[in-house]
Amino acid sequence: MPESTDHPHLTDDEKHLASLGYKQELERSWSGFSNFAISFSIISILAGCFTTFGQGFNNGGPIAISWGWPIISAFILLIGFTMSELVSAYPTSGGIYWWAAKMGGPAAGFFTGWLNLIGLIAVTASVAYGCATFIDLTLSTWSTSFADSYSLTRVFLIFVVLLALAAVLNIFSGHLMAIMNNISVWWHVAGAAVIILMLIFLPDQHQSFSYVFGERFNNSGYAEGSTSSVTYWLLVLPFGLLLTQYTITGFDASAHLSEETASASKAAAKGIWQSIFYSAIGGWILLLCFLFAVPNGADGKPDNAGVGGGGVAYIFTHAMDNKWAVVILAISAIGQFFCTTACMTSASRMTFAFSRDGAIPGSRLWQRLTANKVPGLAVLLVAVTSAIITLPALKQVNIGTEAEPLIVPVAFYAVVSVAVIGLYLAFLIPIWLRWRMGDAFVPGSWNNGAKYKWMNLIAVIEIAIISIYFILPFVPAGVPFSQDFDWKFVNYAPILTIGSLIILAIWWQASAKKWFKGPKVTIDQAVVDAFSD
Repeated sequence: MPESTDHPHLTDDEKHLASLGYKQELERSWSGFSNFAISFSIISILAGCFTTFGQGFNNGGPIAISWGWPIISAFILLIGFTMSELVSAYPTSGGIYWWAAKMGGPAAGFFTGWLNLIGLIAVTASVAYGCATFIDLTLSTWSTSFADSYSLTRVFLIFVVLLALAAVLNIFSGHLMAIMNNISVWWHVAGAAVIILMLIFLPDQHQSFSYVFGERFNNSGYAEGSTSSVTYWLLVLPFGLLLTQYTITGFDASAHLSEETASASKAAAKGIWQSIFYSAIGGWILLLCFLFAVPNGADGKPDNAGVGGGGVAYIFTHAMDNKWAVVILAISAIGQFFCTTACMTSASRMTFAFSRDGAIPGSRLWQRLTANKVPGLAVLLVAVTSAIITLPALKQVNIGTEAEPLIVPVAFYAVVSVAVIGLYLAFLIPIWLRWRMGDAFVPGSWNNGAKYKWMNLIAVIEIAIISIYFILPFVPAGVPFSQDFDWKFVNYAPILTIGSLIILAIWWQASAKKWFKGPKVTIDQAVVDAFSD
């Protein structure tokens, strides 16, 4: 039963939340900076720019990064502006799915919520696995004994430990997470600045502007390495854009933490677009420094093959002394751990909010709060599920030869793709619904005015296009029915996403539509009506 609230004692934030049908349950202890900080931490230029650098480098070459990053960032900023307008009007923990249900009905809310939840869990898994990889890289660069004993099993065990540690920290206190995210912002700013300075002053040589902004190559295996064919421009190069689209995601965290943020209608809106904007600038500078620092090979030419196989770690270990490479890798690994804890916070709040409305099996468990007002069981659910969906990463995939191996983390990129597809498709639905509503939409204190008419439409088109690319096979051997097809090369993102959508559709038709009516009211209807007027 909805609980009564003595509304004369409510703050402005609580009155706004009451008008949306919810009583204040979570502790509203986050500042506007903390709200910005969690999205900035999840975007994490110390995570995505490092862990998926090889995706951009091998699929297109330097131009996929030097030109691809700012172009795709501009599109993502448009998406951020459209979402800032929505969170200003509807600042709830459910965020994305709540908006969809409000504007499009229960079915829209149901599918949006599940896409968002799938994406949030996948991004938590991918960031934690990337962090484990970089911790292992740091140790292997520091000591040859670690390098000689490398195994995917060891990386996976580190990954599981990181998930457990992030879960414990999240369960301990929601306010602790706010503090950690505040620290994370300064770690990312200072850490990125230190890395940039090291890459400017420590390498003996740097690549030319023509290399950084003009060099292109194709290590994907498609089109026999061509860089001028239609396949290169319409398939391979877009694969390289996964780097940008994956890195700058998860900014919906500002919406999911809006019920814990003071002055949420403005603070959460700014948190979304500002986290994108500052990450785009910082990430581009960092990536350009990576490209300028690419070492030359024995022939005096850029060692594209070495970087393609070894990623950013190869740049650091070959452009400077190992001790400095260890410092850079450690800075990145710590930043990635901050990102992991922030991702888990966001995913658990979405799980709590969706469970509060009865949409997840076992909802009574996942909406329970600890004494510190944290959805502890929801945190554990996110951690365990993240570990399960990443199990295929235990399988090594080499698309090179034994003499010249090129290890491709297909499973990691697949989880990354699930994250990108799930999150951005969840964004697409309310963005489209807001565009369709037109002037019937009642904006909050932060809005786009008449500009929504073109901004929302461009955002929808961009999301639809990238979602198609991210379910395609990353390498030729992953193409079904091809001569070299092998299941270990398969991008299982479409299996998870499309399969999940089919299951959800069946569930909706057979059962869910009978009982899921959208967000539930947890406060007296009279109070809702009072503050809705």
